[in-house]
Amino acid sequence: MTGPSSIKYCVIIPTYNNEKTLGAVISGVRRITDDIIVVDDGSTDNTGEILKKFEFLKIISYKPNRGKGFAIRKGFEAACRDGFTHAITIDSDGQHDPADIESFIRMEEKDPGMLLTGDRNLAGKDLSKGSRFANSFSNFWFRFLSGIKLTDTQTGYRLYPLDSLKGIKFFTRRYEFETEVLVRSAWKRIKIESVPVNVYYPPKGERVSHYRFFSDFFRISLLYTVLVIAAILIVKPFSFIKYLTKANIKEFVNKYILLAEETDSKIAFAIGFGVFMGIVPIWGFQLLTAIALAHLFRLSKFLVAVAANISIPPMIPIILYLSYITGGMVLGTGSSIKFSGDLTIRSFENHIFQYIVGAIAFAFIFSAIVLIVSYIILKLVRRRPAVNL
Repeated sequence: MTGPSSIKYCVIIPTYNNEKTLGAVISGVRRITDDIIVVDDGSTDNTGEILKKFEFLKIISYKPNRGKGFAIRKGFEAACRDGFTHAITIDSDGQHDPADIESFIRMEEKDPGMLLTGDRNLAGKDLSKGSRFANSFSNFWFRFLSGIKLTDTQTGYRLYPLDSLKGIKFFTRRYEFETEVLVRSAWKRIKIESVPVNVYYPPKGERVSHYRFFSDFFRISLLYTVLVIAAILIVKPFSFIKYLTKANIKEFVNKYILLAEETDSKIAFAIGFGVFMGIVPIWGFQLLTAIALAHLFRLSKFLVAVAANISIPPMIPIILYLSYITGGMVLGTGSSIKFSGDLTIRSFENHIFQYIVGAIAFAFIFSAIVLIVSYIILKLVRRRPAVNL
């Protein structure tokens, strides 16, 4: 199936013990295209016999069951080998309408590099509370990590731009893969949009689902924990560095400082507080805590987050050393460690108390200086609204 600009689509159907619905799904997809890859993820029912009826299929089969994410990744590999540029994944349980494939293609043709997710209308559907909670949970954390608002991050009905995904080394293999691929695509600056799709949920007695709420939700929660830590320590700081272009700095200063509605003191306090949170020794939780407290204190969360990025990797050795020196002054213990660009927390393991005390003290001192200087500068340069007499 080929679109404009040499775009070549295929459909990947990962399946595991869905003998009752698989044949109908394949037949429905075939009305749109014959370019179908079915990945039999270690099925133990009659899936193999069903697939023999469709001679045009490309079939990947293995045992034992390895998980949905593993199956999709195998499908991606086969699609790339066969020269496809885009792959649409559709579940084999009959919940997705194959006719919606055309909606994905129409939208992708507007911007061939997009990753598209099917947006199911779940209102009024007989969906378990656990499934609804898992979807809401995933939506929240995906937005936190990417800044992108999606209402259905758990759908398996998607269109992937395969060339854009090359180079990403995925590490998950089960249901959580669909979460990982979304977040890491967003981090790679792949545009992500949603497409309204139909969904059918059969009566509970007829429904076949391999999603296990406790085990699968636990893995998704664990994945989000890892991704949040990675975002705080690596992704966000380096994204901030890339953000520092002349045009972006000018836009930021105008929007959040010079032309902002907040008072000078509130803006200065947000900057000072962000610097404080960037220095205090709670590595891995600085940004998350800063944003939560900014919300509580009704400060600009964006200003606080930007200021908290004082702890970007190039600054970490300097902050560590100045905290250590400050701790020596406070405790009267002096200092025996020399400054080096290779300083890490391990360098201070025999002086950890001195470092912690110093980090807190240095955070108070330096953030107070930044707050005062920011306030003075704002008083001098900030534009004042005209007063009508």
